[in-house]
This record gives sequence, structure tokens and C-alpha cells, in this order.
Amino acid sequence: MSENSPIDTNENTDNSLLAENHHLDSKLSTKSAILPKPSWLKVRAPTGENYSRIKDMLGELKLATVCQSARCPNIGECWAGGTATFMIMGDVCTRGCRFCNVKTGNPKGVLDQFEPEKIAYSISQMNLEYVVITTVDRDDLPDQGAEHFSRTIKTIKKLAPKLIVEILAGDFRGDRDLIRQLADAKPDVYAHNIETVERLTPKVRDRRAGYRQTLKVLELVKEHDPYRYTKSSLMLGLGETEEEVYQTLQDLRSVGCDVVTFGQYLQPTKRHLKVEEYITPEKFKDWQKIAEGMGFLYVASGPLVRSSYRAGEFFMKGIIEKQRGQNT
Repeated sequence: MSENSPIDTNENTDNSLLAENHHLDSKLSTKSAILPKPSWLKVRAPTGENYSRIKDMLGELKLATVCQSARCPNIGECWAGGTATFMIMGDVCTRGCRFCNVKTGNPKGVLDQFEPEKIAYSISQMNLEYVVITTVDRDDLPDQGAEHFSRTIKTIKKLAPKLIVEILAGDFRGDRDLIRQLADAKPDVYAHNIETVERLTPKVRDRRAGYRQTLKVLELVKEHDPYRYTKSSLMLGLGETEEEVYQTLQDLRSVGCDVVTFGQYLQPTKRHLKVEEYITPEKFKDWQKIAEGMGFLYVASGPLVRSSYRAGEFFMKGIIEKQRGQNT
């Protein structure tokens, strides 16, 4: 199956793909011994008035955030600073990437048609300054969820016009019209993660997600709307070489990617890919300097950095608010 071809949403085909992915998980997870975590990966328990307020409100509204489900180490810093990441279109993904802890399956077209209004209203009541909206992949839907995602962005912006909205979107199997539809909803930042270097992509990501396809998504967004900020993220510690990381940065810059983040891959469960190496904080600083020298608008790099990261969002907030002021 080519990267750009539509998948067969027949349940038997989905189950076959999932079985294949889990078989690979089992084979790959036995390759190496588990490495002990170094001291620099330890974090304090989250605290703070704003953190507690957002946590309580999420419980009352029955909203889930990626911050919680992924057990993000930066949750206290981000929520205390008024940022949060929400996942829409359910919690079951049609892809089976071997680094990700989101459930994999076939949602069979189930979609809450009122979700855009629900989540937009909830976010408008939370006194946030910067919100990231991400989603599971929905290959089971005819438009892969593009219209639903687009409507969510527009509704959020209508109810909270000053709020800065970043999206972390899938690849939509390279469909130009769907990618443009999402860009036309005018998110302030359009993120799509390359995740790892080209050689490791077949091992790390679902076979429907390709390295070159990811680059094409970022390129299409820039071609369609040159003023839209684009962003991508790399996990380190999966067995990549320095030459491969440098080439990936060159590839991202070649398609006009504005922002890149580096973080340490951490194995979520025993059935996921094992960590091949813990990258030192000093090495992350080196990559930050290298990427900055290549012309990225902003670089966040560190063991605990994730794609959605408070420090990067704070920087982008300043850039975007300045741009908005110039356009008024």
C-alpha cells in the first residue's frame, strides 16, 4: 500500500493492520534491555493555584487533555502558565505507531457532532492564553475528520478571539484539499510531527505515516498560506545518528518549517519501543544551537520538552500578538 493511498476501512482490514503492528511491537520490544532513567528526567509533582483550578474545571466539564492522558512531565508548568492541550474526535486512533500510548482500533465512524461547540465553550471559560488542539487519526471517516477539526478551530476562535490556537494535526494521507481545509480555519500555528529520522520511520510510525509525506504536509501548508506558522517535533533516543538528525533538520527547513522541538523518547509501556539511549541535557543544548543556526524561528530542546511546550508557546504568543497588532 502506498503512503498516499486511502486505506480500506473494512473492519477485517483494520484488524489485520492492527495485528501486524502488535506483532512488530512484540518483536521489537525484546531487542534490548531496559535502560535505567537518569536523574535529569525526574520532575517535581505539579502544584499551583492555576494548575488546581484547571484540573478541577476539567473534572467538572468531563474534558480530557493530552497533558493528563500522556502524563506529560510539563503539566504543572504549562497549566500554571495558562496553556493546555486537548484531544478531539475520541480516544481511539486508527493508526498504530509503536511509540504512542493512545488506544488503537476502529471507531467505526462514531463522532460527537456537538464536540466543537462543547470544547470551544469549555475552553472559553478556562481563562487560557494558548491552547493546543490535537486529534487521533480518523482514517475511518470519509474526510478523516478534517471538517470536524476545522469547525472546532473556527468555533474556538469565535468564542475566544484573543486565544492563540495551535493545532497538532495528522497527515490526512497527504490529501491536499483536506490539509488546505484545516489551514483555512486559520490556526495560529499548524504543527505536524515528523517524530524521527527517515531510516527509523518504518520502525517507529504506522506504515501509513511516512517521512516524506510529513514533509509534504508542512510544505503544502506553507504553499497555501505562507504566513501560517508551521512546527514539527523530533524524539531522540530511538537509535538515530547525529548525521540523520542534522539531515532531518535540513529537510524541515527546506519546506519552510518555522519551529522545531526536540525531546527524549520515553517508553510508555513494555509493549512499546524501548529507549535505545538517554540523550544528555548538554547534547540537547547542542542541537538547539545547531537548529537555531539553521534559521528556525524558535527551537525548544531538552529531555523533558514535548511537542506542546510552555516555553515555546510563550515565545510564539509574543510573535503572534505582535503580528496581530500590525494587522489591526
